[in-house]
Amino acid sequence: MMRVILADKPEGITSFSFIRKIGKEQFRGEKIGHAGTLDKFASGLMIVLVGNATKLSPLFTSFDKEYIASIRFGIETDTLDPEGAAVREAPLPTEEAVRSVLPRFTGRIMQTPPVYSAIHVDGKRAYREARGGHDVEMPERCVKISSLEMLSFSGNEAVIRASVSKGTYIRSLGRDIASAAGSAGHLSALRRLRVGPWSLDDLGLSTGDLFRKTGLFSDIVLPDHARKSAENGYIDPDCNKLDTDPGKPFCRISCGSFNAIGEKRDGKVKILGRFDDGDL
Repeated sequence: MMRVILADKPEGITSFSFIRKIGKEQFRGEKIGHAGTLDKFASGLMIVLVGNATKLSPLFTSFDKEYIASIRFGIETDTLDPEGAAVREAPLPTEEAVRSVLPRFTGRIMQTPPVYSAIHVDGKRAYREARGGHDVEMPERCVKISSLEMLSFSGNEAVIRASVSKGTYIRSLGRDIASAAGSAGHLSALRRLRVGPWSLDDLGLSTGDLFRKTGLFSDIVLPDHARKSAENGYIDPDCNKLDTDPGKPFCRISCGSFNAIGEKRDGKVKILGRFDDGDL
């Protein structure tokens, strides 16, 4: 089985518990995973991967994402969200101050991820070290903010919409916007609207329709003699001429009852996972 499902995670549940619930209710006995977590306090779009689709996680985690976030000013918490303890207080900013600093956070910027994150630092999860009372120095990383706008402002809170690259932490973005505006802050709410080409409007689409929306997949129909090599993980390079669009990085491969997803690398096609006729 290979299924990709879009789901709307509610607030107050971890990503792991959410997908485990989906697995128990709909796909008992199948391997299940996801392509990008949401914090417990956050809600919105999650990509749930079932069966052989779990092998495709690197493809989906590379997508840009879009969020709506509420930044609460005056208090910074250790987790940068409403579940943390206050670590810093500062005066509330004006609306003008917040609006004036937003351009600093568009384009490519350096960002320090939250200490309470799953990032590995010296081979250990940062959040585990932080919970254990250890000091953790988080390295900066370069991220890209494609668009950033303030939707509303109400004294102690601003609502922003942000489109960001892989690896961007919206909790860090909220902290840094508040600090740049002369205040302190943390996220009081976060909702993911989009992952790559997929949005909350696409809930319920089939795996095949979701793949087609990416624009990343071509089709290759193999002759019978090439099936054995495909079953062993690669297709014969001579079959590349059968590719309907060589410029696309991934492909759907078929040969009789054999169906698979492949990734094109250095003139070869590596099989990432097989699927059944009804999956796509």
